[in-house]
Amino acid sequence: MTLNVAAIRQQFPMLAKQINGKPIHYLDSANSSHKPNCVIDAMSAFMREGYAPIGRSSYTLAGEASAAYEGARTKVAKFINARSSREVIFTKNATESMNLVAQSWGRANLGKGDAILLTHMEHHANIVPWQMLAKESGFEIRWVPLTKDFQLDLSSLDQLLRGVKAFSFTSMSNVLGTINPTREMCAAAHAAGAIAIVDGCQSVPHMATDVQALGADMLAFSSHKMCGPTGVGVLWAREELLEAMPPFLGGGGMISEVSLDGFTYAELPHKFEAGTPPIVEVIGLGAAVDFLNGIGMNEVRRHEIELTNYAYHALTQRYGDDITIHGPTNPELRGATFSFAFRDVHPHDVSQVLDQHNVCVRAGHHCAKPLMRLIGANATARASMYLYSDESDVDALVEALGDVSSIF
Repeated sequence: MTLNVAAIRQQFPMLAKQINGKPIHYLDSANSSHKPNCVIDAMSAFMREGYAPIGRSSYTLAGEASAAYEGARTKVAKFINARSSREVIFTKNATESMNLVAQSWGRANLGKGDAILLTHMEHHANIVPWQMLAKESGFEIRWVPLTKDFQLDLSSLDQLLRGVKAFSFTSMSNVLGTINPTREMCAAAHAAGAIAIVDGCQSVPHMATDVQALGADMLAFSSHKMCGPTGVGVLWAREELLEAMPPFLGGGGMISEVSLDGFTYAELPHKFEAGTPPIVEVIGLGAAVDFLNGIGMNEVRRHEIELTNYAYHALTQRYGDDITIHGPTNPELRGATFSFAFRDVHPHDVSQVLDQHNVCVRAGHHCAKPLMRLIGANATARASMYLYSDESDVDALVEALGDVSSIF
């Protein structure tokens, strides 16, 4: 394998845990990743020795905490090659980031007669906020369909984009693993006069991300999928867009001045960070960025291509027509996420049997019900891997499915 996975696994204390005397095979990283010691230690040390409220007090401890918080913002900005840390907004998760976009940019720019474009492979976080606003504002939502081989059908993209103000899409499907041609889709949006909004939750943790090279206008992603803690997400957007957008939430921290007659906004990025932020969690995210940079995102991607190829062949060679894997067959076109049907066994039954072997997979609709209906499933089992996964995890999945076969 490309990475020294054994050495990496030693940095994740949860992966050393055993249940009933047997190791854990964690295959639910598309849902949430585990945390390395450096992230746990950074958060613990900050809470023990460095914690103070930020941005509001002038004493030394508060100044040091504020510097640590803003230092993490700078790390995130460099990680995605943003032009400035002013373009990085901390939210509580990517879902809040997408709601911020809909309620701030969308409310200011969309109305009756307007249209936005989504795709059939979107997570609910990139569907429901737009549907909520469309019900109120009356704009049209259009959809990019799928091809039979689980790609986006971009053959009519120019027509779908005609008159559209925003094209909002996932860079990688959390169900199919499909990696979309993000740069080309952003360029098509701009050619049509629309902005490009990217849900990067599944791609940012798994491959190098350069928002300037992609040509994106906005990008949302979550800390907890990239070795960081829960409770903090990121919205990156071009500074010109953020300057023009009204605040999403009101309160302390996001104002420059308040009087009985009104208020003025704070400068970016604080304009969108009302109230006390997730200080400890942001420190943890900064440590996670350091950890991933130390490994190298291109190395992570190469590892996952190799592991995806290994897993696809191991599963299909062992089970043939008994297993249906939804998504592209080419590992270069997908992430290490496998949603599958096994015979006619219900996915929750599959998950329950696998759990008896300490093989952790997710079963359900994966917050993508419209996509699930299109692939003809109410639910699937989903095995998803990350930089700490290796062939032994795949082998455990393959063997445990044999138990599913014998029971059902």
